[in-house]
Amino acid sequence: MLSQVYYIIRSRLDGNYLTANFSQSSSGTKSSYLLMFREDFEALSYLNTHASDLSDRFAVESVPGTQITGLMKRWGFAGVGIVQDPLLPQVEFLSSVS
Repeated sequence: MLSQVYYIIRSRLDGNYLTANFSQSSSGTKSSYLLMFREDFEALSYLNTHASDLSDRFAVESVPGTQITGLMKRWGFAGVGIVQDPLLPQVEFLSSVS
């Protein structure tokens, strides 16, 4: 995972990353997972399929696997969601270990 380049989607308006958010019903806390794609065209396909009217408000950025841990710590993400199929979507969630 560290030697691979991933693609993430970022808002052009406020700079936030596209995330999946989960709420723990028992504790009321919210966990955010950074959505990552293996190819840039998969990220664009995801946007065009699920937010075609808003796709001009987002940009696709590349991030090396070595920078993902720092990005997660800086933004407080609970983990990452690697999108396996951008059309369905099918996502594999991985939690970070503190």
